[in-house]
Amino acid sequence: MKNIIALCLLALTGFSFAQNSESQDDLALNDTVRRLEGVTVNADVLVGSKFKAKNRAGSTYFISPEELKIFNYTDINRILRAVPGVNIVEEEGFGLRPSIGLRGTSPSRASKITIMEDGILIAPAPYSAPAAYYFPTANRIQSFEILKGGSQIQYGPYTTGGAINMVSNQIPSKFSGRVVASMGSFDTKNTYVNVGDNFKNFGYLVEYNNRNSEGFKTIDFSKKTTGYNGNDYVAKFRVNTNPEAKMFQSLTLKAQLSNEYSDETYLGLTQSDFDKNPYRRYLSSEADKIDTKHDQLMLTHLFIPVDYLTVTTKAYRNNFKRNWYKLHDVNVGGSNVSLASILDNPEDNQAGYDIITGAVNTADNALRVRNNNRGYLAEGIQTVLNFKLNSEVVNHDIDFGIRYHLDSEDRFQWDDRYKIQNNALFRTATGTPGTQDNRVESAEAVSAHILYNLTFKKFTFSPGIRYENIIRRSLNYGTADLDRTGENLNRRQNRTEEYIPGFGVLYKINDSYTAFTSLHKGFSPPGVNDEDKGESSMNYEAGFRFAKKALNGEIIAFYNDFNRLQGADTNAAGGTGTGDLFNAGAAQVQGLEVLVSYDLLNDENSKFKLPITFSYTLTDTELKNNFESDTEAWGEIEAGDEIPYIAKNQFSIIAGLEHKKFNISISGKYNDQFRTVAGQGSIPDNELVKSNFIVDASAKYHLTEKVSLMSNIVNLLDIEYAVSRVPAGLRPGMPFGIHFGITAQF
Repeated sequence: MKNIIALCLLALTGFSFAQNSESQDDLALNDTVRRLEGVTVNADVLVGSKFKAKNRAGSTYFISPEELKIFNYTDINRILRAVPGVNIVEEEGFGLRPSIGLRGTSPSRASKITIMEDGILIAPAPYSAPAAYYFPTANRIQSFEILKGGSQIQYGPYTTGGAINMVSNQIPSKFSGRVVASMGSFDTKNTYVNVGDNFKNFGYLVEYNNRNSEGFKTIDFSKKTTGYNGNDYVAKFRVNTNPEAKMFQSLTLKAQLSNEYSDETYLGLTQSDFDKNPYRRYLSSEADKIDTKHDQLMLTHLFIPVDYLTVTTKAYRNNFKRNWYKLHDVNVGGSNVSLASILDNPEDNQAGYDIITGAVNTADNALRVRNNNRGYLAEGIQTVLNFKLNSEVVNHDIDFGIRYHLDSEDRFQWDDRYKIQNNALFRTATGTPGTQDNRVESAEAVSAHILYNLTFKKFTFSPGIRYENIIRRSLNYGTADLDRTGENLNRRQNRTEEYIPGFGVLYKINDSYTAFTSLHKGFSPPGVNDEDKGESSMNYEAGFRFAKKALNGEIIAFYNDFNRLQGADTNAAGGTGTGDLFNAGAAQVQGLEVLVSYDLLNDENSKFKLPITFSYTLTDTELKNNFESDTEAWGEIEAGDEIPYIAKNQFSIIAGLEHKKFNISISGKYNDQFRTVAGQGSIPDNELVKSNFIVDASAKYHLTEKVSLMSNIVNLLDIEYAVSRVPAGLRPGMPFGIHFGITAQF
């Protein structure tokens, strides 16, 4: 495989996977960057600035470095809370393994959107197992780019809801460094350090980040903590020709290594227990933990032979290993009983409830704890040629890109058995690795795209098409062939070829007002069975942007028409965890996104600024077919049912007071109630996650231009709220927490 990648890299040096964009000062001269007549070319970005985002013929949102520093969040869920069209389902309160959807796509483990870091796919196995059990550490991310509608056609394979690109901290333009250190509630600590420098023909950046916490939940009869500890290391090194060279080239190596250990579980609480104490954890989950390791190597070659042509090639390899050791079910009277059925109806499952809570001594092997042991590999090479030719009347901007990608998921799982004796958990049997699941699923994909942005006077036309050629394979060795001799090997294969067109139009009415519309085909890769079909939809949007003095914003209406919606059998969604995909039939998702920002003071001579930002999302979903699924979140479907885990109404409001010496900000997010099982009409209590309004606050005082004291508060009003009911019981959101810290740069 290494030879294949090396050959492809040599063969494709005439192209680039172009993350080229105009930029403002927030991206400066940095990693794989070349300035050309006021335009900054950065090989890691898709958008690059708010200005660029507002001039695309499709919904685009850019979170700048300055915005990220306001609250200094380490939780991706909170970072994205103000972005219209984003659906988030929290899990453990820290944002370690996010569930994110865009425009009504299933948020489960962010597996239905394209997740990227520095323009490359970053999910553990983007085609064969995209669930986001790994997610980049927010502290080392410089900016976030969220693309929906026609803006995302270049960045598959998931083109229904949208794409998120995280731009990592870049090599600085001169010797500099940054330190961020904070501590607070639940003995939570965060330490981030970076240092870098830039010379005429060489640049570097090294980073270290540690996050840890004792957690905010308490396990019955136990002194064990429920927190986490994670480390992240990154190094970037760049060599380049002289900046003034006629044919500029740079080569950047990025190496990343991270590990995380967290005492997390899928086991929640019954409604009655949650109402009494939402931060309780049952004794049966005491052994639950997840241990992960991720490493990445990425090589980026930037080539600018002439000012109007940019060529960027990226070769990458991501490894991710994890073992989520967690309670799977309990044995009651000789039969295995699911956790969900017990917690959903404890009165009718009293014996099982007593086992889970540790209220009784159990027989040996009464509790089954599964080693969900999996290894992931994703590697490939991608390249894009970007051509820009501008005149006084017409501007041409053409992207042509191609990517060759391989990924795989290796499941080698087993079960251990436990008992409860005198309010303590004991292991009674150790399983043999591979005896629960022993299979490898993989994908090989060739994709290409071409996008043409033609600007003529006040119009910008953006036709484009994406091509995906995917081969999915499965090798199931069976639980008896632990040496993988292939004696009873079960092979499956599925090949898909898909063309994904899109078209957008932007009309600049004047300097203050812009209108745009787009349509594109939505697609998600199919499963491994030869009868599986990829998700398919036609998606439409129309929007209006305005910027008048201190007031600016946008209003966007969207409509996604699915002729083939796709669901997945995952543990996170209450299924069996096979990962198999299924066809959920026809569906419609429609909605409205509103974003408005205004400076209440609006005075250039004032020493203060008082900005306020309001965002609102309406999402209405409807399934059009009857069908039956084994996954709890879908269940038995009737036409007219709503898609589960999608809140109909969301809004956020952020207000700040800014001065040269200090900043104070407050943020509130409302999340409407949502159902955990597809249905219609009023939501049954045992399928309901109630609405909530959570307020955060932050403050920063600048001791000098380089050193600042900071504090932030999450859940200022200390609201007790549930974030999930699937896969097994109710789980709480983060309670009130306060953190203090210092940030310094040199």
